[in-house]
Formats: sequence, structure tokens, C-alpha cells
Amino acid sequence: MQRDDVRHLDRLARRLDQLGPVAVLDPLAGNLLGGGQAAGLGNPARWAVTSASGSSDLILYGGDYGEHVPNTVSVEAIPPSNGPDLFFQHPTWTGYPVAPGTAVTWWVPGLLAAGAALSQLRIEWYDVANSLLSAAATNTPLVPMVHTVPAGAAYARPAVRFSAKGMWVMGESVLALGDVSAALLAGDRPTGEGCPSYSITRYSHAAMAGDGAFRDIGLELVEVSGP
Repeated sequence: MQRDDVRHLDRLARRLDQLGPVAVLDPLAGNLLGGGQAAGLGNPARWAVTSASGSSDLILYGGDYGEHVPNTVSVEAIPPSNGPDLFFQHPTWTGYPVAPGTAVTWWVPGLLAAGAALSQLRIEWYDVANSLLSAAATNTPLVPMVHTVPAGAAYARPAVRFSAKGMWVMGESVLALGDVSAALLAGDRPTGEGCPSYSITRYSHAAMAGDGAFRDIGLELVEVSGP
């Protein structure tokens, strides 16, 4: 491992900048959303509502009765300006961890299959201090949104915006690393694998034999169940 990478991991492992927890992005993960969230099931706290005229413009029904109960989205009112927006929440951070310069794909095929009146797919970008940097949106929700993570962004907070009143079963949603739009349009529906937070519980490092410019690093991670 190169020296700059070693220094970065060393600071994380020794908690020099923050206490943690840390994020680990798996490039092979098919869906960063949690299992229940990706399927539209369970606790409504996995989502959040924002609207120009109040959160009562959109209500989730069903999931509070059990982890395997589908949620129904009920849009009660459409404000004259923006919203209502339904945000997909990460259980620990402001949004889902991302890396600047990489692509992410965002789509809600379940709501579309249910006939939901959607006007936009949206992603808000936040920095590591949880400050909003910018937002991206597409007015063509029938196809997946693919966007490059902007410089300085640490978290992506995906959302959908509704354009008419109605009730629809939420169904499947996908937030994935890279451009997987072709696979999604072909019918792929990856199960939510989640992007959990971790605590580093063991750390070791040693110089590689024969070349002091490189080091071997060992980290042991334990998933954190809460913030």
C-alpha cells in the first residue's frame, strides 16, 4: 500500500480526526439501500418528508405494523411551490457515503410500476460536516438517474418528488455505485445490501520486506448498529 494511503488509514484507525464510525464502500454492492428500505418495507422512519407546506402533505402507511409489511405512500396535498419530496434516510449519517468523481445510479421502479405521479428523481449532496453542497435532479423519472458525485461531497441523500395526489405501494428502490441504468431498465432489481457504519476494533501495520515505501495494513471492523 502506498504511503499516502497508509497515512489516511492510520488517521482513521487511530481516530485522529473524528471518533467515527467509518464507512466502507463495496464496489460490488448492487444496492446501497438497506434490505427493508430497498423493498419498501417496515419502519417509516427509514424515510423523511419535506414539503413547502408541511410534512403532512405526504404520509406513509403500513410499515409501522411490522418489518415485513409494505409501505403505501399517500400524497395528501401538492403545495404551490416545491414538493412533497420523499427522502431515503441512512440510519447513521446525513446520507449514503459516496466518493467524489464516481457515478451513482438512483431509481424507484416500484413506485413507477404502481403508477405513482412523480415529477423528479433527486439527490442532495452533503460534505463531511453535513452541510448541503448542492442538489441534482432529473425530470425524467421513467429512466434511472445517473450522476457524478461532485467534489467535496461525502454523502448522497436520494429523494423523489411527487406531482399529484394519490396512494401507491412503494415497492423497490435502488441506489447503486456506478452506472447500472442499462441493467435496471432490463429488469434487474438488486436486493438492498445496506451501507452500514463500522468501528475499527483492531489495527496493525508493518513495513513490507525489501521496500520501505510500502506497508501492510490490517484492520478489523465491527458493524455499528446505531449512530
